[in-house]
Amino acid sequence: MEGTKPAVTVTRVDDKNRLEAYVDGRLAGLVEYIPAKGLLAFVHTEVLPEHEGQGIGSALAKASLEMVKKADARFLPVCPFITGYADRHPEFEPWRYRPVSRVAD
Repeated sequence: MEGTKPAVTVTRVDDKNRLEAYVDGRLAGLVEYIPAKGLLAFVHTEVLPEHEGQGIGSALAKASLEMVKKADARFLPVCPFITGYADRHPEFEPWRYRPVSRVAD
C-alpha cells in the first residue's frame, strides 16, 4: 500500500528520558529529552532507516510537544528535527522556551 502511513504508537519511557514510536509492535524511532524543573530539552530524534519517510518523526515530535503542553511546561528544541517541527506548528509556541537576556551594554 504505497502512500499510506503505518499506525504509530508513541510511548513515554521516563526511566530512559525518551519517547518511543512503535509500528506493528516494533521500535521504529525515538526522541530523547533532558528534564529540568518545568522544562524539557529535546536533544535527539532518531527514526530507524526502514521507517524513514513514513511520518514516524512527525508523530514523535507531535507527541513530545503535546506532552509538554499537557504538563504546562516549556520545551527547548535542541534537536534540529524538533526545532523544525515546532517552527512549522505555531500552536506550540506558547510552550517554547525563549531565553531573555538581561545583559545591557
